[in-house]
Amino acid sequence: MTDVDVDRPRRFEGRRAIVTGSSRGIGAGIAQRLAAEGAAVALVARTAEPGGKLAGSLRDTAERIAEGGGTVVTVVADLTDPDDRARVVPEASAALGGPVEILVNNAAAALYEPVATLSLKRRRLMFEVNVHAPLDLSQAAIPSMAELGAAWIVNISSGTARPMAGPPFDQGVTGTTTAVYGASKAALDRISNGLAAELHGSGIRVNAISPRAAVMSEGAEALVGGRIADDKIESLEHMVEAVVALCCCGPEMTGRTTTSHDVLDETGLPVRSLDGSPLVGAEP
Repeated sequence: MTDVDVDRPRRFEGRRAIVTGSSRGIGAGIAQRLAAEGAAVALVARTAEPGGKLAGSLRDTAERIAEGGGTVVTVVADLTDPDDRARVVPEASAALGGPVEILVNNAAAALYEPVATLSLKRRRLMFEVNVHAPLDLSQAAIPSMAELGAAWIVNISSGTARPMAGPPFDQGVTGTTTAVYGASKAALDRISNGLAAELHGSGIRVNAISPRAAVMSEGAEALVGGRIADDKIESLEHMVEAVVALCCCGPEMTGRTTTSHDVLDETGLPVRSLDGSPLVGAEP
């Protein structure tokens, strides 16, 4: 056994997980890390094969996990479609060989446009993916999670959920174009908190978490690449470490609307690489 294998934690050995939006970015990183620590992971996204507008696909993520020795299955689904997303939990559970203990709702639709001109079609699309899909998947997973007695739902939120202070208003790089996207994430935060309160005592922990700063995923690069200062950027590994911590947290850590920095500060966990090995020079 190599030194890396010795150092690699295995917190999720024998557990089953679903990670949505795992063809690229934060979702792909979370899935890779969970698998590296022993979880059998179901990847969910629309992009099954490479070659789309953005780099990354379910095949790419699945191959990285398989190369690392992890167990992985894929579910191709369009989370804007209620019928399509209704397949996700049943199909993932069947492919993984049992009910899931971990659900990470990471998939998001981010359409940055001024509030005054944003179309109804685009507003509905964002709320379908960012609010209704996470709730639908959670509702589908909760019955079997309750029978297991210990389970975790983590909803990936955004700092754009916080209102602008003012006047005067500091609109930053994106101006008001993130307002409706942020409103959908604010709704997700409140739903996460309410769900946690309802499920408290069942063993199911529910939390919402956003990055401390911008994570420059493929999607973020396409939206705001080159316009964000280096001191406003957070590493993918930093965000993933915090999310993974919430995938195995104790029953007292539920109902949080938190950030990656706050979770890592509270837990004292070091930031590791996506394969679970120590990350040299990582911030604590």
